[in-house]
Amino acid sequence: MKIVFFGTPEFAVPTLERLLATPDFEVLAVVTQPDKRRGRGNQMVPSPVKTLALAHQLPVWQPTRVKKDTETLAQLRQAGADAFVVVAYGQILSQKILDMPKIGCINVHGSILPQYRGAAPIQWCLYNGESQTGITTMLMDAGMDTGPMLLKAYTPIGLLDNAQQLGETLAQLGADLLVETLVKLERQEIEPIPQDSAKATYAPPIKKPDYNVDWSREAIAIHNQVRAFFPDCTATFRGNPIKIIATAPLGADYWHQLPPKLKALEQNWPAISSHSGRPGEVVSIAKGIGPIIQTGSGLLLLQQIQPAGKRPQSGWDFANGTRLSVGEIFETANSQP
Repeated sequence: MKIVFFGTPEFAVPTLERLLATPDFEVLAVVTQPDKRRGRGNQMVPSPVKTLALAHQLPVWQPTRVKKDTETLAQLRQAGADAFVVVAYGQILSQKILDMPKIGCINVHGSILPQYRGAAPIQWCLYNGESQTGITTMLMDAGMDTGPMLLKAYTPIGLLDNAQQLGETLAQLGADLLVETLVKLERQEIEPIPQDSAKATYAPPIKKPDYNVDWSREAIAIHNQVRAFFPDCTATFRGNPIKIIATAPLGADYWHQLPPKLKALEQNWPAISSHSGRPGEVVSIAKGIGPIIQTGSGLLLLQQIQPAGKRPQSGWDFANGTRLSVGEIFETANSQP
């Protein structure tokens, strides 16, 4: 089967690797987003998909707007592909492009459709505290993740899983499912199933305010925000910006889902939970573990923190390094102490 692959971030790499490693498939070319300037040196950096494609000496096409780029459109038409495979490419394909391959355009989407259509399905399913997610392969149409579904694969979500970890799991799951989907499509063993749009939910692009931690929310809601938007959630401490990298909600509802080191807090829970403060206040500092913060409802352990200009560090190292005291306040970002 002759394939043109569309993809950009690390999430798409395992699927391309699987296609390249499977003799039944021939990847003719790769379409990816233009290189971007990144880092302190402001150097042009290729996408992870481009890096892999070049390592395999594949043609790489990087149109700024694929729908309008006449050269890329001509190349796609001339390729004579059986299928276009699209994994987190980052641009919407026109109907003209969707109609080019013989079998169609197959998308690997990081959710169980019709839930979490859109740009950030992994992040928003974590934000909403889902206990399960998965991958859906679908035949693309001109809508935003609205095409008929082909196959699905599921995976549970652990309480402490963050977007990076879940993304890695789903990327491997997607690679497996895509190969199965292509094989079954060629054998005509799949009947595409239309999506029920009445059950659709959306996963919009993440915006800067989404990263701001509001300590007046519930502990579990803050925890879900931190792991969803890992590693970029921000707060203020002693007047300076700080990133909250990893947290854990504490209490009877969560002990059974926490690792042994954190379960040790259960023994001291009567003493810890007897303290209270205003949202954002340090009510306890667990030795060897880290600061415990009062939220709008419930207590939250800060497992990993990144002060401005420094590397991420454990909550315990942060408490030691700053000589943190019970009663100090973590503020919502952009608010004054």
